[in-house]
Amino acid sequence: MQKQKWFWMGMLGLVVCTGLACSAWGEGSAAKPPKMTADVVYVPTPHDVVDKMLEMVKVTKSDVVYDLGSGDGRIVIQAAKKYGCKAIGFEIDDDRVAESLENIKKEKIGHLVQIKQQDIYTVDLSPASVITSYLLPEMNQKLIPQFQKMKPGSRIVCHDYAIPGAEYEQFHEMTSNEDGVKHYIYVYTVPLKLKKAEE
Repeated sequence: MQKQKWFWMGMLGLVVCTGLACSAWGEGSAAKPPKMTADVVYVPTPHDVVDKMLEMVKVTKSDVVYDLGSGDGRIVIQAAKKYGCKAIGFEIDDDRVAESLENIKKEKIGHLVQIKQQDIYTVDLSPASVITSYLLPEMNQKLIPQFQKMKPGSRIVCHDYAIPGAEYEQFHEMTSNEDGVKHYIYVYTVPLKLKKAEE
């Protein structure tokens, strides 16, 4: 199962984003965007891992949480439900956007949670105080310039994959009760402490 998870996560590198963006709040949306899909299999973060990520990054009601590649919306929904904060998920796949909007409506949390259909590399991350990520290392690395534009003291929590070249401040290994697989959590604070490239 562990190998299967790593394989599908590796497939995330094949995602091609159009750069076209739209947004919708959970309690209703505007006109539907043109059909966009990700050529990958969606791998959700187990719910107990979501809880640990949010706990480790110390989310509060005053935070604004961004989830990059938000899938079915589980992280932003849980952040808003548990901590009462505003949360925005960024997802490129139409089906996942529709699923997350349905989940937001079901949980009646649309006043706090928003989903945006947008290429994560075009997102201004500076309004966020907390970022959650389940992306490949090279994708996290590509986001470093965006991370560094966030307000000092903002936190980043990564599931399974660290940010290459950056020093994490917390690390946690856990076996999820949901899938029986080991998961790894890394926490960073902005500005990122970047390691000097080796000669």
